[in-house]
Amino acid sequence: MNNDLLTKFWLDRWLPAWVKPYTRLARWDRPIGVLLLLYPGLWGLTLASPILLPLKEYFLFMVGAILMRGAGCTYNDLVDHKYDGKVSRTSSRPLPSQEIRRIQAIFFLLLQLFLAALILFSFPKVTIQLGLLSLVLIAVYPWMKRITYWPQAFLGLTFNWGVLMGWTILNEKMSSIPFLFYMAGFFWTLCYDTIYAHQDREDDLLLGLKSTAITLGAKTYPFLSLFFLVMILFLIAGGFKANFSWSYSLAVALVTAHALWQLANLDIHDSTKCLRLFKANHWIGLIVLIGIIFSKI
Repeated sequence: MNNDLLTKFWLDRWLPAWVKPYTRLARWDRPIGVLLLLYPGLWGLTLASPILLPLKEYFLFMVGAILMRGAGCTYNDLVDHKYDGKVSRTSSRPLPSQEIRRIQAIFFLLLQLFLAALILFSFPKVTIQLGLLSLVLIAVYPWMKRITYWPQAFLGLTFNWGVLMGWTILNEKMSSIPFLFYMAGFFWTLCYDTIYAHQDREDDLLLGLKSTAITLGAKTYPFLSLFFLVMILFLIAGGFKANFSWSYSLAVALVTAHALWQLANLDIHDSTKCLRLFKANHWIGLIVLIGIIFSKI
């Protein structure tokens, strides 16, 4: 089983020793989570933008994604620290290893939320309302693995909320376009987080936790094929509704090829390969974003 804290964070060479556990608590050493959270928000921003891309809003969304992903990871670890201590991949995280006390983690969580709120309240009223509503999803998500075999669905609802927020920053009138991309992101998350969950399948079974990796089991491949297909259909529908050009069609074709590559290389019994395929999903987010940008140009 992979230990997800073994690699060195490049900033560690300059940071004081007391700061380093906090960078790991916020997963700053794991940028893939920031990218998977960030790309849907950038989709929404670009969908709503004129030809000139909104660079200020892009920057704010990037900083906000780092803060909210860090806050989400901190909160998740506060909820799950007892379970994390019993799972080989997560046992060396700062809370189960007692590098950080719970009260310190709570203050760190509040700091990240405060800084994220400063960014959120610089946006239009409807975006602020959506941002506050997303806190409900963030609060509920870590508990879902105790309740349902589909916690990945709740992550999909949460991680792709940025599509709607990004759209409303530049266009306060809601449209079906961002909802189509939101649904594409939802099924995309079902795919990559199911792959990710297969790393912990055996440990989760022993602990009584639930996931799509457990409930789908040997049927993971056909279900992921279906989820990827539905994702692509929503991307096509979103592009058609937005009247995008051939460059977006090329992007969707590349996304399809990438999904087929993932399915061809999937081995749910190989945790190293599952982690590699999970990380490779950032290419899907980037390809869709580039397709939207070129269609806007």
